[in-house]
Amino acid sequence: MERFRKPPTETEGEKREMNLGGREGGRKTQNAKRKTQNAKRKNAKRKRKNAKRKQIKQNDKMKRIIIILAGTLAVLPLSGQAQQPQPAQQFQSAQPVQQEKPAPQVLTLDDCRQMALASSNALKTAQQKVEIAGYDRKIAAANYFPKITASGTYMYANKDLQLISDEATNELTNAGTILQKDLSDKLSAILSDPVILQKVMTDPALQKLLGYVKSADIATPINAIGGQISQALTLDTRNTTAAVISLQQPVYMGGKIAAANKMAGYAEQLAKEQYSQEHAQVLVDIEQAYWQIVSIAGKKRLAEGYASLLHQMEKDTDALIAEGFATPSDALTIKVKANEADMMLTKANNGLALAKMLLCKECGLPLDSEITLADESLDMIPQPQMTEELTDEQIYEARPEIRSLELAQGIYKSKVDIARSDMLPTIAVTANYIVTNPNLFNGFQKKYGDFLTAGVVVSIPIFHGGEALNKTRKAKAEAAMTALKLDDAKQMISLQVAQLRQQEEEALEKLTTAESNLANAEENLRVATAGWNEGMIASNVVLQAQTAWLQAHSEVIESGVELQMCSVNLAKAEGRL
Repeated sequence: MERFRKPPTETEGEKREMNLGGREGGRKTQNAKRKTQNAKRKNAKRKRKNAKRKQIKQNDKMKRIIIILAGTLAVLPLSGQAQQPQPAQQFQSAQPVQQEKPAPQVLTLDDCRQMALASSNALKTAQQKVEIAGYDRKIAAANYFPKITASGTYMYANKDLQLISDEATNELTNAGTILQKDLSDKLSAILSDPVILQKVMTDPALQKLLGYVKSADIATPINAIGGQISQALTLDTRNTTAAVISLQQPVYMGGKIAAANKMAGYAEQLAKEQYSQEHAQVLVDIEQAYWQIVSIAGKKRLAEGYASLLHQMEKDTDALIAEGFATPSDALTIKVKANEADMMLTKANNGLALAKMLLCKECGLPLDSEITLADESLDMIPQPQMTEELTDEQIYEARPEIRSLELAQGIYKSKVDIARSDMLPTIAVTANYIVTNPNLFNGFQKKYGDFLTAGVVVSIPIFHGGEALNKTRKAKAEAAMTALKLDDAKQMISLQVAQLRQQEEEALEKLTTAESNLANAEENLRVATAGWNEGMIASNVVLQAQTAWLQAHSEVIESGVELQMCSVNLAKAEGRL
């Protein structure tokens, strides 16, 4: 046996190489066949889906045609028969009637202001507070007038009122019996004396007198008198009624009534100033919502124009590619920009819809109302009229916040007077008219009796642990704190007005610069577009010019709206709204 295998000959090596090459070729052929089969399957699936879609569309069309024909036949009269009215529901189901949408309501800025003032719940709440403060003032003024009240009462008692005891009543009712017994005992004692008895026996007149005394009945009348006295001393109070009409008139209350009336008057004026603040805030909010819509509408038009330009450039680029003046890369770049413009337009539409919903809410309209603003189609925001600068004193007099703090200071001064009045005496006059049953004006009588009373009530505080004194000191501290707040508010208002004036000047300069930039951007866009049409300028240069034009136009709109809002805020800060 050979230990080693012989090396292959040249013929065997060539055969192996051929076998390996054949295997690789077979594998490639199989892969190609598989790919071809997969492609055929995918194409078959697509064809089936397209055929199904076409069939569904055709079925839908046939259904619509059948429904329309059925509705038409239902309406048309049958041949050879009289025309009969058909139910309206069949025709409506076959061919629904589309109602035309009402034309959008055109609103001016003044219309929005009036509607907002008429529908603002915050303003209505402030008006209710003014009415409440007026009622409080009237309540405080009522303390100057006398208070007249009437009251009545009825009381039932299960026992009578006795002025003497039961023992005394028994003695009164038996007084005659006791007296007659005592008289008989006394006569018997006298006649027991022999001397007196001898005289009586010898004197017929005395015998006759003693006979009368012994036979006389004094118990019955005296007992009757005792019973009458006992009955007179027993009062029938089982049913008692009374009525009182009283009058109270304050004469001097330590200055409390006058101070309370002053405070109520200040409170009413304070409520009116708060109403003025809310009125100005409503106008500012409606101005902001109005000009926001104008701004968004202008940007929407810019987005529409920008998207239209880019879509036109797409078509022009396709033509230039066919002529060899542009590349597919330029087309893709423009397409991306066009998609961005479409997205910008979508955002502008959504933002405009939301802004109009906010304006409808401020104006008290339904949120889905179709509205169009009178200034919505303006390309340039109108500039507000500039007014002369007011002095600080004029601004302080016009600002409701300053007047509110001044009124609050007056309220706290009135609180000091009210607290001080607790340490002063008070004087009041009272009068009463009283009717009672039973009455005691002519003895005890079971009938109605009336009488009048009048008097003066004086109350002098002597010592209450320093309560009134501490109340007075507290009210003085609150008044001093209000004065500090007033000074601070004046300084803050001066600073606010200065800042708003600076912002208004800055917004005006910004608007002027933005208008200049817009003119340059429009000229740049015109030159770039002309060069693009001639094939002399690349697409990226045109896109940059369009972007610069869009940005410049947006800055003009934003600067105009900013100037409007600065003017409104300055008018509010100066108290001109």
